[in-house]
Amino acid sequence: MISRIDLRGDTLPQGGALRDLLPRAEFDVEAALETVRPICEDVRHHGAAAVIDYGEKFDGVRVSGLRVPAEAIARALEELDPPVRAALEESIRRARLVHREQRRTDHTTQVVPGGTVTEKWIPVERVGLYVPGGRSVYPSSVVMNVVPAQEAGVEGVAIASPPQKEFGGLPHPTILAACALLGVDEVYAAGGAQAIAMFAYGTEGTADEPGCAPVNLVTGPGNIYVAAAKRLLKGRIGIDAEAGPTEIAVLADSTADPVHVAADLISQAEHDPMAASVLVTDSEELAAATEAELKTQVAASKHVDDRIVPALSGKQSAIVLVRDLEDGLKVVDAYGAEHLEIQTADAAAWAARVRNAGAIFVGPWAPVSLGDYCAGSNHVLPTGGCACHSSGLSVQSFLRGVHIVDYTRDALAEVAHHVVTLAEAEDLPAHGAALKARFGWKVPDSK
Repeated sequence: MISRIDLRGDTLPQGGALRDLLPRAEFDVEAALETVRPICEDVRHHGAAAVIDYGEKFDGVRVSGLRVPAEAIARALEELDPPVRAALEESIRRARLVHREQRRTDHTTQVVPGGTVTEKWIPVERVGLYVPGGRSVYPSSVVMNVVPAQEAGVEGVAIASPPQKEFGGLPHPTILAACALLGVDEVYAAGGAQAIAMFAYGTEGTADEPGCAPVNLVTGPGNIYVAAAKRLLKGRIGIDAEAGPTEIAVLADSTADPVHVAADLISQAEHDPMAASVLVTDSEELAAATEAELKTQVAASKHVDDRIVPALSGKQSAIVLVRDLEDGLKVVDAYGAEHLEIQTADAAAWAARVRNAGAIFVGPWAPVSLGDYCAGSNHVLPTGGCACHSSGLSVQSFLRGVHIVDYTRDALAEVAHHVVTLAEAEDLPAHGAALKARFGWKVPDSK
């Protein structure tokens, strides 16, 4: 069901050579660009009408309007199962605890007497948050997108989620209920590349329905066409990341429980047939026991044929055997997993040495599923090895640092000769002249 990669040779490859040996899903965003380009252009020129047309084409339902009525959002919350509401409320509470602590404060540095630089943190004015539909329902993604935006102080929050034929063209009611719990009332029944284009270009309103104002930033996971639209429109809008197929890596030794390991690999595989599940271990015994557990647990699972088996048997999933945990650490750092579990003796110590991961889950009692819903952490994380240079969604994602420079005449006079010297060294004499003009065209001598 799941393949093996044996890296127990004398010397572990380094850098790109090691990355090339590791399993990874094929996710060609560049190829998808040509599919989404005409969609985005159509939305740019024809607005809401184009978004509605593409919703009918791709989601199988034609909506009369994109904006979800306030009464539909309120009704979804009223009809939400009480246990689901309680779970969402606890997820929101824990996420707020964590994300509130991430808010940055302005800081002023006195460089010289009379000369200061202040770093001021300003929230993005308006954001578009994308919540996927498709195979599963993701009210948790509403929480993970909205909470950091709100804690950052973003004033305008809009959500787009695909229309569902089963619910009369509205997004799934659990998604709408999550919006209600978070106080978000601007919700659009729009999915895919057309939703990203709607956020980027905006739509004109009508007598019956207000339009969607353009946003400054779009965040949230989605399929390859959502990722391609983000790439295409980046620059007109800011984006969080081009999310690829979800992935888990587990670094484990002989102390790990194969029942836990197998269950966690399956939990990721049930997302999508392209989902990646990777075990990295120095224990042949654990590898064999996990393989046996996978057979048993998969047989008792849901979504077996359409998701779990294709994901586990695909080229993106494998059990990677290493000589020891030192090599295992090098492997997981080269892989740069979206989610990395450490199931070893002294797991906290090994976790502290990891450099590349979207989120790290320490020990047997911190499974990825906890992070997906109720750890308080954010589950919108870098995929495809991007954890080596990118972070998951946080309050910081919705803030911009702006430097405010404030110098007196004396403070400028003290450093003016250095500025002129560097300007002339770069053959930009007008830069120096901008200072000379302030001092009667004679730069003060250095003190």
